[in-house]
Amino acid sequence: MTGPERDPRATDDPTDPSRADAGGSGSGAGEPEVGQVRRSGLRNPQAAVRGLGAGTLGLEALVLLLAIQPIRVVGGDLGGAAIAVVVALAVAAILLAGMMRRPWAWHAGTVLQGLLMLAGLLHWSLLVLGVIFALVWAYALHVRRVILG
Repeated sequence: MTGPERDPRATDDPTDPSRADAGGSGSGAGEPEVGQVRRSGLRNPQAAVRGLGAGTLGLEALVLLLAIQPIRVVGGDLGGAAIAVVVALAVAAILLAGMMRRPWAWHAGTVLQGLLMLAGLLHWSLLVLGVIFALVWAYALHVRRVILG
């Protein structure tokens, strides 16, 4: 044989409800019918989305902690209180990354992005980091909405 075996009972009718890969609507667009659950192709979409959020927050915490020294060297005006704010934001990001199972953690992550941009009042580079991570967080929220609906 040169190709995959076919089930002799299978039909080529795309509107056949017994076909597993048919959308059932026959529209050909792959859109689910009203009332059907949209399939993302992921085995566990909830866990995938949680991982995306946790990864984003973990990366943000790492970047914040690694940015302290270059900001001090280049900027020179980053005092002890400003460093404490950056460390507090990084700790908050790590804690939120561990709590992504809870629905409020996504809202808290959004607030965290706003607080990081507000920390831009302490140093301009924190505002730049805040804008970058706010865009990344907005993309993560978009992916969450697309996958989970």
